[in-house]
Formats: sequence, structure tokens, C-alpha cells
Amino acid sequence: MGGNLFKNIFTSILETVGLAVWIEIVTDSPHCTYYFGPFLSESEAEAAKTGYIEDLETEGSKGVSVMVKRCKPEKLTIYDDSLDFKLDRFFAFSGQTL
Repeated sequence: MGGNLFKNIFTSILETVGLAVWIEIVTDSPHCTYYFGPFLSESEAEAAKTGYIEDLETEGSKGVSVMVKRCKPEKLTIYDDSLDFKLDRFFAFSGQTL
């Protein structure tokens, strides 16, 4: 148990200074960026990324791209609704304005 405590403390220190490893997954539909972590090493993150990808694909996410990197994300999920298709942007009935 002492090893896990040391690992958690060390990972927290790395996260604080922006040196922890995170998995960044970007999906096209919905257009989101997800961060999973922090991890102590790239190999630890690489071993975990398949499970996160499978979960997102099971939830219906499409166009998944993955990157393992050292960073300090400000938000764990970033949703960009400006790229989602909205019918009300394109259709207007006679006499209506958009």
C-alpha cells in the first residue's frame, strides 16, 4: 500500500507543476475534447487509453483521435457546440428572419 501512496503523491506533484501525463481524446461527433489522467508515465497512460476510447465509442462518439502528452488541462471536458449542425441556422419561412 505504501507504493501506491507514494505514486499518488508523486503524480499529484507532477500534476501541480504541469508535468503529469494525460490522455487527450478529441471526438468529431459530438465535437469534444476529453482529458483523462493524471498518469505518472506515458506507458501507464498508453495502457489505459483503450478503455477510455471504448467507453466513448460505446456512448456513440465518432471520429476519435488520441494523444498522450504532458500537460495541465484547465477543464477535463471541452464541448464545442459551434461546430454542431443546427437546422435553425439554415431554414426560415417566408417573412421570418434568422
